[in-house]
Amino acid sequence: MTRVALDAKSITRIAVEGLQDTKGRDIVRMDLRKSSGAVTDFFIICTGTSDTHVKSLAESVMKKMSENGEKPISREGVQKGEWVLIDYGNVVIHIFLKESRMFYRLEDLWGDADFLHIPD
Repeated sequence: MTRVALDAKSITRIAVEGLQDTKGRDIVRMDLRKSSGAVTDFFIICTGTSDTHVKSLAESVMKKMSENGEKPISREGVQKGEWVLIDYGNVVIHIFLKESRMFYRLEDLWGDADFLHIPD
């Protein structure tokens, strides 16, 4: 039986569940579909409290996605734990330490996106 790939909204829902399950903070879903120059449909941004927490958040997301038949196209930063990027094509998840999130300010770079703040 051929598996059908999940759509972007399903991927965002599952990823957010993984972040919430592991106590991610300040979760934001950014809809970039109307943004100029966007290379993906959605960003999900989350903050972890330590490098270990950031790594745990990333592992939780990847586990949930794997349980739903999705594998990341790429992932970066898991070893260091300051900023983890997990790319699912039409959804990219960014998990930051607070200081790194404030430094890179992705929300400001994509200010024309539609934002949805998700409860922790």
